[in-house]
Amino acid sequence: MQREYLMTSESVFEGHPDKVADQISDAVLDAYLALDPEARVACDTFVAKGLVVIGGEITSRARVAHEKVVREKLREIGYTDESCGLNADTCKVLISISPQSSNIAQGIRRDNGELGAGDQGTMFGYAANETPELMPLGILLAHRLSQRHSELRRSGRHRWLKPDGKTQVTVRFEGAKPVSVTKVVLSAHHGAVGEDDLRNEVVEEIINPVIPAYLRQDGMTCLVNPAGEFTIGGPRADTGLTGRKIIADTYGGYCAHGGGAFSGKDPTKVDRSATYMARYIAKNIVAAKLASRCTVQLSYAIGEPEPTSLMVDLHGTGRVDESELVEAVYLVFTPTPQGIIELLDLKRPIYQQTAVFGHFGRELPEFTWERTDKVPVLRDCFRLQEAADHAPEHRGEPVQSQHTER
Repeated sequence: MQREYLMTSESVFEGHPDKVADQISDAVLDAYLALDPEARVACDTFVAKGLVVIGGEITSRARVAHEKVVREKLREIGYTDESCGLNADTCKVLISISPQSSNIAQGIRRDNGELGAGDQGTMFGYAANETPELMPLGILLAHRLSQRHSELRRSGRHRWLKPDGKTQVTVRFEGAKPVSVTKVVLSAHHGAVGEDDLRNEVVEEIINPVIPAYLRQDGMTCLVNPAGEFTIGGPRADTGLTGRKIIADTYGGYCAHGGGAFSGKDPTKVDRSATYMARYIAKNIVAAKLASRCTVQLSYAIGEPEPTSLMVDLHGTGRVDESELVEAVYLVFTPTPQGIIELLDLKRPIYQQTAVFGHFGRELPEFTWERTDKVPVLRDCFRLQEAADHAPEHRGEPVQSQHTER
């Protein structure tokens, strides 16, 4: 008999203070990369009531108006009045930026011109065939709820919707197969609106359009603002800090995490770039039908170009030998810092859009790590060109990539 269990993942809205911090850090990064692709950026942001602090180490030929970047990003998110505790036009912005440490710089650019890792660390990537995007179902749906909230708020249809909030999705599994969504929690920061009206609109306008009917057929509980009134939100209620939502940024708890945050870091920081590479590797392995699930771990030592280790775990679903697959990965993907940057084209100002709704599972043109272009090469490595004819497809019905209106 297959084991039955529940798995819950969360996403936070673009106006959640931690996500505001992530977006500001990546807006600063993008501003530098737009002018200087070789910029070395490590930028952190702290957000509080009426205050934004950005600090870090940046070495670049470019000159960026940091305060302007901060205010423009806050305005774009929707923090334009005092009621949320942060007004893009009136908040205080403090800046503390210094050059990158010369000790770190000497490790990144070695004497022979080869690029070394910008720090030590371990990074994980994951893919599973339970959705067409090869992402875990729970985190995919949680991010879709956050996106749907953003679409409605920005449309102006419900003026009581505010930027802050978060959501959870609980999925019931039978073995490795997701069979239903048992519970959705959605906490939405709001203005003047009746409690019943708020709950009905959230369920009908956000939750039901996102959660497919086949996943609701066993009955699904919706908890909308379970603590009650949520009129005090944003930095008026809570501080925000870059890098505090790393599980929501990745796989929602379905995969291990090395601990490093992404936002505000240029691609020489393997915390970010190697995590993208690990996802790229894992996704191509699953897309090639070499396994139904795959976890990839990469690790690096500061200043060294070659990984200190590369691990591939197929979770008992593999059609090939894992040790042979590791050898193939080295041949196909070149997982050095320089190889990663070149293969994924990472010296571009593409990072603000990663800082909200997850770094993985959206097949946007800029998200090169979501491509599956290495599938033919991987199949050929194992003479499995016809693997698609024999391996199982993703489980369940497709989760639609585009939301549909009622």
